[in-house]
Amino acid sequence: MHIRRLGLGVVVQAPAKLNLFFEVFGKRDDGYHEIETLMCPINLYDTLYVRDAPIGPARLRCRRVFGAGGPEGRGLTNVAEGADNLVVRAIELARRRSGVEQGAEALLIKRIPAAAGLGGGSSDAAAALVAVNVLWRLGRSREQLAQWAEELGSDVPFFLAGGPAVCRGRGERVTLVGGLGNMNFVLVRPPDGLATAAVYAACRAAERPRSVNELIEALINGDGKLSGRRMFNRLQPAAEKLSPGLNRLERAFKQLDLAGHGMSGSGTSYFGVCRNARHARRCAGRLRAKRWDVVFTVRSCR
Repeated sequence: MHIRRLGLGVVVQAPAKLNLFFEVFGKRDDGYHEIETLMCPINLYDTLYVRDAPIGPARLRCRRVFGAGGPEGRGLTNVAEGADNLVVRAIELARRRSGVEQGAEALLIKRIPAAAGLGGGSSDAAAALVAVNVLWRLGRSREQLAQWAEELGSDVPFFLAGGPAVCRGRGERVTLVGGLGNMNFVLVRPPDGLATAAVYAACRAAERPRSVNELIEALINGDGKLSGRRMFNRLQPAAEKLSPGLNRLERAFKQLDLAGHGMSGSGTSYFGVCRNARHARRCAGRLRAKRWDVVFTVRSCR
């Protein structure tokens, strides 16, 4: 996440994420599932502009931007601009917790596809907390912002961490992981999205859970082939039942020379681990030739 002052406001670049590992344990008393996941931020960004307004509540405008990802609208659905938007909810939460009376005006430039397992909404919420912390000179620490973030969503605290991390609990317990090196990916967002709740409902929790530690060890050692074999997502079989097109996408990725591949989060985005940026571009070209429209080449970031 990158933040800077611009005139009378603040600009934050909010990254997407990929789940390189995702295990699902039993359901908790609060209705959430216990999980363990390795998440990695990538350089596919939404941009959030926030400036002061004389009085609340927060006002938000959204604009979609089409890049090299395919025809406009494919996976870039309209985003609500009202009180249900996570950016508005984050700003209003910060106002209540800090006792600030002034309002804020925000413009959100959307590049991250929605309902795709890429965490765009959660990242936008974290960006909003960071923005008003600077704009209103609240002086809150990252730990304090993370406490607010937990109230907004399970993935929101991760985007305040600043790098790859293992997330446990319902996702709110975040532990940074260093030494993973730079990674390049090819990423496809198929035309159909999935609701996270539906995927979890169709998922069978692990009877013999896998551990993320073996994948982390392989990544730190730079063993690409072993890393690929140890990537895992417990939600993928459930998502494939709900969205049969994922099977076709998986077959397309198997035809590429990749270290590993898999679905991100609750889907439907699918990614492959590439040797370098040139390899990622070549794989993206082959996928576009197979008429997958929304294709990105991305890399890990901080």
